[in-house]
Amino acid sequence: MIFSAFERLIAFRYLRARRQEGFISVVAFISLVGILLGVATLIIVMAVMNGFRHELLGRILGVNGHVTVFPLEASLSDYEPLAERLRALEDVTSVVPQIQAQVMVSQGSNAMGALVRGLMADDLAGRAAIFEDLSDTALERFARGEGVLVGRRLAERLRLGPGDHITLVSPRGHQTVMGTLPRVKAYPIAGLFEVGMYDYDNSFVYMPLADAQIFFRLAERVNAVELFYGDPDQVTRARLDLIDALGPGFRTVDWQRANSGFFNAVQVERNVMFLILSLIILVAAFNILSGQYMLVKGKGRDIAILRTMGATRGNIMRIFFLSGASVGIAGTLAGVVLGVAFADNIAVIQGWLESLIDKRLFPPEVYFLSQVPAEVDYVEVGQVVAMAIALSFLAPIFPAWRAARLDPVEALRYE
Repeated sequence: MIFSAFERLIAFRYLRARRQEGFISVVAFISLVGILLGVATLIIVMAVMNGFRHELLGRILGVNGHVTVFPLEASLSDYEPLAERLRALEDVTSVVPQIQAQVMVSQGSNAMGALVRGLMADDLAGRAAIFEDLSDTALERFARGEGVLVGRRLAERLRLGPGDHITLVSPRGHQTVMGTLPRVKAYPIAGLFEVGMYDYDNSFVYMPLADAQIFFRLAERVNAVELFYGDPDQVTRARLDLIDALGPGFRTVDWQRANSGFFNAVQVERNVMFLILSLIILVAAFNILSGQYMLVKGKGRDIAILRTMGATRGNIMRIFFLSGASVGIAGTLAGVVLGVAFADNIAVIQGWLESLIDKRLFPPEVYFLSQVPAEVDYVEVGQVVAMAIALSFLAPIFPAWRAARLDPVEALRYE
């Protein structure tokens, strides 16, 4: 639709109503602000949901394998040939034999549950989420079997640090005439790691594989094998090849099944938030409609004069369509700028608000992550813009049509 200079002049002049018609300008301003806030809020929330999913996925896959293979028996003794067969599978980038076991950790009167992962130092170096946060000294001590790595929040709760000793208690202990006695041993802390996800930082302990085999009495054996793929999203497709390579006596758990509760909840919440926040834009579009309808009612005499001066019904319709649609377009563009700017600087804004109120807005023990992430998906931004502009175009059509249908004789009869 092409608008002439005459139509643009009249349309924008009607947006600057006279003093006695100031309410129309107020409605137009409220409509613009509504579109602006609706678009900005939708972009921000979608960016936060995308960022949360991306960070959650990155941290989960930075600590856990894409697929974990467990023997149906208690442990696996001849695991090296199996590891070689798995490494030969298509798209498999790494195979990590290890020991996984639950223990109780204690220090003084403090005690809590934890999960021990026993693996070799070279395999630990492949976990970017953990490896990047460790000092060279901690890695060297771990490689020499001179200590364990403890999650930072777990160490803080136990009031421990590098160089201190942490006591591990395994429920599967020694069989005696008095019953089963738990195995207890203290290990020096070689270093602390921080993944940034509360559950891992508060419950994980990494131990050299040789020490784990001794502590859990699994000499030359492991009880789990983790696989990493080039594309984590392809684990379902590769499942049949993996089962063929394993043979009977194994069960597999991939990251999608293990964390389905997290990602399903995020997806449902994302869809619901999109639907709810879209209603803000819809309400703002109705404000545009009502504002334009009042503008048409108040400009009946002007419409009649324009018609008698030669303006066609098409001119009148385009004038009022443009005056309404321009409000929605201006609000949409301003909302995009505000939403993207807010999402790109959300960490700075979070820090400023927390320092202002002296309180954590998003406690990591509740929200799993220590910071609020945001990742702007410009495809989604385009979808939001398209929806807002579509509603902005639809809202003024009926008032513009009514204005074009106005009979100039009836409008001027009592003037």
